[in-house]
Parts: sequence; structure tokens; C-alpha cells
Amino acid sequence: MSGTAAAETAPDQTPATLRWAVRLLLFEGAGLALLTLWLGYLDVTADASDARAALGVTAYLALMTILFLGIGFALHRRRRWARGPGIVVQMLQMPIGWTMLTQGQPYIGAPLFLLGVTGAVLLFAPSTRIALGVR
Repeated sequence: MSGTAAAETAPDQTPATLRWAVRLLLFEGAGLALLTLWLGYLDVTADASDARAALGVTAYLALMTILFLGIGFALHRRRRWARGPGIVVQMLQMPIGWTMLTQGQPYIGAPLFLLGVTGAVLLFAPSTRIALGVR
């Protein structure tokens, strides 16, 4: 068996923590993409009472979609630099989720908070750090 044939049949050595962190980021990015599309539809079909604010929120969600998906794909490719931004975007969800949880929207806030905590824990895990070559 040649060297490339052996590499093609070798099992994936990606630790579970990194695989789940990537899956979580891509899942969150997909959710944000759907929300962005829905808000874009609402922007187009709604009355123009405050179109500037509505477009701003939609643009922000589009940016976050690109950020989550980009970080997820970069981590999938084991780009070391993506771990830090991945931790940051996961941790940014926590105060948003907590606020929603404590201010009357627990069905949105609790999952958002838990996704942020889970994602940060997965990215802080020693096996993820080692797999990415971070000291």
C-alpha cells in the first residue's frame, strides 16, 4: 500500500470535542441563515415605518451568519487561528441568552445560553487545543 492509499484509509483523528464544536458552529450558522432569510422577507414585505432599523438588524444577522459559518469551516480545516474567534462568538451568546431567559423569553434564552456554554467548553477542551496545535 502506498503512502497516500494508507492516508486515505486511515480513520479520522479529529477529537470528538473539535468535531462537535464544528457541528455546533455550523448548526448555529445555519439557524442564523434561516433567521436572516426570514427577516429579509419581513423587511421586503413590511410597511416602511422603520426600514433603516429593520435592515440594520438583518445586516447584523447576515454578518453573524457569515462569521459562524466561516469559523466552523475554518475549524473543520483545523485552522488554529479560528479557535479564539470561535470561543468569542460562543461566549457572546451567553449574555444574550441570559437576558432573554430572565426577561420573559426562556424558550429562546435557555437554548441560546446553553449553546454558548457548550460551544465554549468544547473549544476550551484540552483535546481541541492539542488537535489545533495551540500551546
